[in-house]
Amino acid sequence: MSRDFTDQYGKPICVGLYVLFAALAVRKKPLPLLMLLLLHYGEYKLVGRKVAQQHGYSERAGLFQCLCFGFTWWLPLKKG
Repeated sequence: MSRDFTDQYGKPICVGLYVLFAALAVRKKPLPLLMLLLLHYGEYKLVGRKVAQQHGYSERAGLFQCLCFGFTWWLPLKKG
């Protein structure tokens, strides 16, 4: 996956997944949404927190960005 792809399409794809998984959760299938949240939280703990700190984000802002957009917010910062 190239950096350009991530910059251009990453955040809309994440938002789309949340919409899809939220719709599934409403239909009593919450597992995909819970897994996505857990994945993004783990990603924050492993990488996102450090990148947020290096670039002047508060812990809360870094966590919010990671939960919403996963690696698509911190990857460009880390590589840039």
